[in-house]
Amino acid sequence: MFAVICALQFPLVHTGRPWLAYWLLPLPNANGIWVNFRSPLLWDVFAVSTYGTVSFLFWYTGLLPDLATVRDRARHGLRRALYGILSLGWTGSNRAWSHYEKAYLLFAGLSTPLVLSVHSVVSFDFATSVIPGWHTTIFPPYFVAGAIFSGFAMVATLIVIMRKFFRLEHVVTEDHLDVMNRIVIATSLMVGYAYATEVFIAWYSGAAYERYAFLNRAFGPYAWAYWTMVVCNVVVPQLLWLRRVRRSVLLLYPIVILINVGMWFERFVIVVTSLHRDYLPSSWDMFSPTWVDVSLFAGSVGLFLTLMLLFVRFLPAVSLAETKAILPGSQPPARRAGGGHV
Repeated sequence: MFAVICALQFPLVHTGRPWLAYWLLPLPNANGIWVNFRSPLLWDVFAVSTYGTVSFLFWYTGLLPDLATVRDRARHGLRRALYGILSLGWTGSNRAWSHYEKAYLLFAGLSTPLVLSVHSVVSFDFATSVIPGWHTTIFPPYFVAGAIFSGFAMVATLIVIMRKFFRLEHVVTEDHLDVMNRIVIATSLMVGYAYATEVFIAWYSGAAYERYAFLNRAFGPYAWAYWTMVVCNVVVPQLLWLRRVRRSVLLLYPIVILINVGMWFERFVIVVTSLHRDYLPSSWDMFSPTWVDVSLFAGSVGLFLTLMLLFVRFLPAVSLAETKAILPGSQPPARRAGGGHV
């Protein structure tokens, strides 16, 4: 959800004068200009906005029992009132638990296909163009696998730090890290298969432009970025086949960091290497990031970390209700009466 917030800032920045972005509303605007509904950039707006909305509802619904627990334990009146408003009057009755579990399951069911649809729509930004290296039908499943791959790597990056500083080793165990790393291995193989498929189709199709695009990626001026991507996303994760590596924080942490680096370079390779040499040699050029590019990147990282730190400061970082339900001798939440106390 915090990543979606970071993503939504870039369309606003790309309007050119974001402080005048209110001119865009309402549609159609005063000049009678409609947006181009055939543009995949507009599809992104609807897809990412829907994704962010459902993610927020799913996240907030899961927090309701925990917010009620914080409300009941709050010592100050203002804090108790604030968390009381956020908990929406949660009582912890059987009826409340029944409705909660149905709503939570519904949002989980909506979120799952949204993962597929959103990242497929995002891939259409490239796949519906005619630029060599972009115009390929494998992009939708490729982007979905890459999103799950990088998502689990990012979760592992954050959770390893949180379990250490908040002493959550008994909650987030080595078994959890083991299962997460198995998914990382599976999605790494999918991403590697997509890389190999792109190269194979560039050769098998006989299209001179596609073939040049991939030869340029692998052996051109940006070959260092391409091979960094391949090593970080395909070669390094293979170490996770070892059970000792999957269950060791010290051994797995450098791997997930390198995966995050590799996925950033994947976007760099897709965007830059396809644009810096397209159909027209007169438009060939080398990309050099300016201070604006670096600042936007650093700012997006800072915004994400700020939102994450605010979340763990003011809200339960681990679901109390779900943890309470799996404790030895505990009953399912729907059968437990009473308030939101632990």
